[in-house]
Amino acid sequence: MTGPVTVTGAGVAGLCVATELAARGVSVTLRDRAARPGPHGCSWWAGGMLAPFCEGETAEEPVVRLGREAAGWWARQGVPVIRNGTLVLALGRDRHEITRFARRTTGHRALDRDALARLEPDLAGRFDGALHFPDEAHITPRAALATLHDRLVDQGATLDASPAAPSGITVDCRGLEARDTLPDLRGVKGEMIVLHTPEVTLHRPVRLLHPRFPLYIVPRGDGVFMLGATQIESGERGRPTVRSVLELLTAAYALHPAFAEAAVLEIGTDARPAFPDNLPRIRRRGATIHVNGLFRHGFLLAPALARMTADLICDNKNPEVMDEDHGER
Repeated sequence: MTGPVTVTGAGVAGLCVATELAARGVSVTLRDRAARPGPHGCSWWAGGMLAPFCEGETAEEPVVRLGREAAGWWARQGVPVIRNGTLVLALGRDRHEITRFARRTTGHRALDRDALARLEPDLAGRFDGALHFPDEAHITPRAALATLHDRLVDQGATLDASPAAPSGITVDCRGLEARDTLPDLRGVKGEMIVLHTPEVTLHRPVRLLHPRFPLYIVPRGDGVFMLGATQIESGERGRPTVRSVLELLTAAYALHPAFAEAAVLEIGTDARPAFPDNLPRIRRRGATIHVNGLFRHGFLLAPALARMTADLICDNKNPEVMDEDHGER
């Protein structure tokens, strides 16, 4: 039996690692400065899209392959997973972006105007066509974090907010706060907006192709939509910019004019941790294992990294994403 393990950081990475370890009978202590998941962590501001095929447009192959584990893993934890796929659209002036996106991805089917109208009636007549990725899914991130947290409590995991240094094996999942020991970690700022309008109904996340960065709208139910997300090379975490807010709201209006009358419920921002190639790493240094660099793929890749981390701790199996250049020292 593996001895007790301390997981530092209760964002999506830490909660997934703790959940995977607890499922294997490991005694887990979860250390975080807050009693529950909340706005202090960048996971709070995520879109929750489990969209490995779409991410393949810019991401490396491991993101697509490992991300395909995510929907099943979240469902096994009791998190509601909505499996309606993803819709990818482009405005008339950016129509060529659809062809480019289709060429760089797999797992999609092309929709003409009529097929799109059948899939999303509220978008009928507004776009000539789209790509549908039927095997993708989405979850509500804040509810998912709460579910993992509460399950760990029910399973007897210890919650600890003290600054005291833990003993034994530690899994460091602190995100950007780990830059004190991971100097090649950088911040990528993302901003999001939550809107409410009863005038629009969408059944799946919609990606609106944009020449500069991906924009998406994720339905949360009851007329609530999460709109995101900018991608700015910055570790600054606290202030959305006017430019970003305007671009996000303009994208929503372009998708459907009814968003012009939507109520703005929330505007949030945070910085996501990333390594230079935007791929995650597991690094072992003595008794500390670092799990970090999820970039914008937190809810998509955290389950796979949690599995690999548990394999390393319980079975001494080296992870696929072990960073050999920064291995145990």
